[in-house]
Amino acid sequence: MDNRAIGVFDSGLGGLTAAQALRGLLPDERILYLADSYNMPYGEKNRARIVEMSRMDLRFLLEKGVKAVFIACGTATSNALEILEKESPVPVFGIVGPAAGKAAAATVNGRIGLLATRASVRAGSYQRAIRALDPRLAVTAQACPRFATMVEDGIFEKDDEKVLAAAAEYLPPLKQTEVDTVILGCTHYPLLADVIGEYMGAGVKLISAGAAAAERLAAFLGANGLLNSSGGHGGTEYYTTGAPEAFARTAELMLRQDVRGKLTGLEPFDKAGNM
Repeated sequence: MDNRAIGVFDSGLGGLTAAQALRGLLPDERILYLADSYNMPYGEKNRARIVEMSRMDLRFLLEKGVKAVFIACGTATSNALEILEKESPVPVFGIVGPAAGKAAAATVNGRIGLLATRASVRAGSYQRAIRALDPRLAVTAQACPRFATMVEDGIFEKDDEKVLAAAAEYLPPLKQTEVDTVILGCTHYPLLADVIGEYMGAGVKLISAGAAAAERLAAFLGANGLLNSSGGHGGTEYYTTGAPEAFARTAELMLRQDVRGKLTGLEPFDKAGNM
């Protein structure tokens, strides 16, 4: 039994989809969710800066005494996971490996699509993970820089003109290569699953990287006796380095609940000197 909280971090609100999946699997656990919204989006930054920011996120959660860290960010996972794994005294989980495994198992025609940030596509982590499982698999990777920022702004309804325009811009390469499985490689993207699914067609399977990773983390905690078995229901505490009101407004749209009473605004880590 381990009653310490689970730490989750993302560049913004997208990781809430992963935290929500984790909450569904482990309702008794305490979750600390950190959104580094001040530095969002991570996906448009270079690797050195992504690693630097991810280290600050990890440090914050470790100072809170968490028992495991969940990187609910495809960009941070793709660029910083191996580094954080070595530097952290507690287990660190990313979203790339679990999603790659699910996609490799799901595809029938051997053609997998990847939707991710520019930095994730550039890092090639998803592609390498998939080909390590089966080198015969073909991956069509597409960077979708506007998807994450739209979700952060609360724009994710499938009939919104901006959402439809972005889908029409980003999805044709996947359609043309006739993929039968698509990895939503950024945790913002499940909020756009309706429009992505409709564009790609009913026969195409969508893999949520955040949900796949939540399943793996839950299984690890259970197998290693790290679950909170003290009884009662856990809760989620939220922290943001951005504007708290903006976080609360979009979080309410995403989660269908008011998080203001559980939300703490933080000084941006760079400004606070937490390097």
